[in-house]
Amino acid sequence: MAATPVKFEQLGLIGCGLMGGSFALALKKAGLVKRVVGYSKSPSTTERARQMGVIDIEAPSALLAVSGADLVLLAVPVSATEATFKAIRHLLSKDTLVMDVGSTKREVIDAARRVLKDQVGVFVPAHPIAGKEQAGVEHADAELYHGRQVILTPIERTDAPQVDKATQLWTALGCHVQVMSPESHDAAYAAVSHLPHMIAFALMNAITGQENGKQFLSLAGPGFRDFTRIAASDPSIWRDILTSNREELIAQSRQFQRALHAFEAAVASSDPDALEALIDKASQARSNWRMNAHKPQS
Repeated sequence: MAATPVKFEQLGLIGCGLMGGSFALALKKAGLVKRVVGYSKSPSTTERARQMGVIDIEAPSALLAVSGADLVLLAVPVSATEATFKAIRHLLSKDTLVMDVGSTKREVIDAARRVLKDQVGVFVPAHPIAGKEQAGVEHADAELYHGRQVILTPIERTDAPQVDKATQLWTALGCHVQVMSPESHDAAYAAVSHLPHMIAFALMNAITGQENGKQFLSLAGPGFRDFTRIAASDPSIWRDILTSNREELIAQSRQFQRALHAFEAAVASSDPDALEALIDKASQARSNWRMNAHKPQS
């Protein structure tokens, strides 16, 4: 029999954009929170979130957003995590569940260790595998996380009851929760998320940087549209993600370059058998792959 999901009195939401706003809406829809107090760096964003019913109260600072909160979500760029921890640490209690939604984990965890120190046990690093190309609270969706995977990456000092609460919470939102080490997480997502984004960005730049680039794009069809969809992602968010996971990303980029060079060599030598074998290997791997979550991941 499934455990009864934990309910919260107050969510302190730091960052009222797409990810944070969708989390607040999902909690409200599931009846898991009584009120949401939100703060964003941009006052207009916080005001818009209140008008949309994403949050109930606008906070003038991150610290006041977490005042009285038994649940805190950091939905800020990875590069802003350390400053956010510094801003809120004085009002975190030992019973407050603190999570983030960052796409990389080791840099976030390092910041938590430096800033929270003895309080770091309340923090459960989380990565929901969800998103949209369109950023901003106006695109917040209560169903954004439903059916998606959520990766939790607790460390040795994370309090076990906090991990249990986080697991119950995400499960109650319809998510499929997995637990892994921060190192394993960052290596995996460098391969299946961060590198694909970098390749999509680079391909668009390679085409548009050519004299006939605009003409080439005008002739592109559905395959190109699908392949490059993620190139429309938010630049500031992906700048932070790619930078924060640079070591794993570079390692995966080199793996990709070796694979690309193998294709180049087969094409250059006009070796149809070698080329077909490379294509067949990729085709078989793709045909046999099944995504764990019910919805396409970003």
